[in-house]
Amino acid sequence: MSFRQELESNARKLAADGRGILAADESNATMGKRLESAGAVNSEENRRAFRDLMFTAPEMARFVSGVILYDETIRQKSASGQPFPQLLQSLGVIPGIKVDTGAKTLPGSEAEKITEGLDGLRARLQEYYSMGARFAKWRAVIEVDSVLPSEYCLLANAQALARYAALCQENGLVPIVEPEVLMDGAHNLQRCQEVTEHTLHLVFNALYDHRVMLEGMLLKPNMVIAGKKCSVQATVEEVATETLRTLRHTVPAAVPGIVFLSGGQSDELATAHLNRMNQSGSHPWLLSFSYGRALQAAALKSWAGKSQNVDAAQKAFLHRARLNSAACRGDYSSAMEQAA
Repeated sequence: MSFRQELESNARKLAADGRGILAADESNATMGKRLESAGAVNSEENRRAFRDLMFTAPEMARFVSGVILYDETIRQKSASGQPFPQLLQSLGVIPGIKVDTGAKTLPGSEAEKITEGLDGLRARLQEYYSMGARFAKWRAVIEVDSVLPSEYCLLANAQALARYAALCQENGLVPIVEPEVLMDGAHNLQRCQEVTEHTLHLVFNALYDHRVMLEGMLLKPNMVIAGKKCSVQATVEEVATETLRTLRHTVPAAVPGIVFLSGGQSDELATAHLNRMNQSGSHPWLLSFSYGRALQAAALKSWAGKSQNVDAAQKAFLHRARLNSAACRGDYSSAMEQAA
């Protein structure tokens, strides 16, 4: 099978009906904050053990098509002694890897960020492929207010995303392209829509210029949502409508799947928004999820670093995964939140 055929096949597998992607790629510092907030010590063993309980949860593969790993995690093993990539592959789940090195201050625009990590990326991708990874992720962050983002910031991040995506495909990994318009500000729904649409236009222009094969990639965008500090928050219907309108204006039909980030939404809202979009008729692309905190928070709270809580944590994780699987088909309802 050629790289092109493998890329298309894996992209379609990741964009599987009723399944989504678990983002377990938090840096050690970010994962540490989450562990400590749940009453657990931030140690390599606890980071490994928490990921292990999710990956080995019964029937996890019914709801999860792929898992994004962190550099530390892809090198770790399950309690059974099996390397995580091989464990996931044995379950029919595709291992992936986060390859950017984080968002840093953009030179010449100190209020904005540029994601770094292109230096040495080709060699790192080759290593990750040899370890079993078959897709990758790179996240760009876009600040929003009445003036930001600048065109400079958008173009710089679009070029970095496109260069990353081209390198991934050259080395056999499906790139997940993640331009995240942040919801941290006071901007309203319309401002988010304007910025998201312009961002996606520039990103896909750059992907075209870099000869990225659209059939062998996935898009991981934000939903169109008002900023957290905005006094007027949109309804589920409004978020779904504006998000779909934006995607139809910008995302080519050749892209097999759009896997949304949760971006600071509550677990329930992230599921409800995805569900409403999938209830809105047919779309050119499969609409699914690539959630981190929105899949993990309840499980982490239940586990709290204690081995006797593993079963309860796995049930909490599977509950959220099951609900998001239902949302991929438009079958979710708020009444399902009460089911244990």
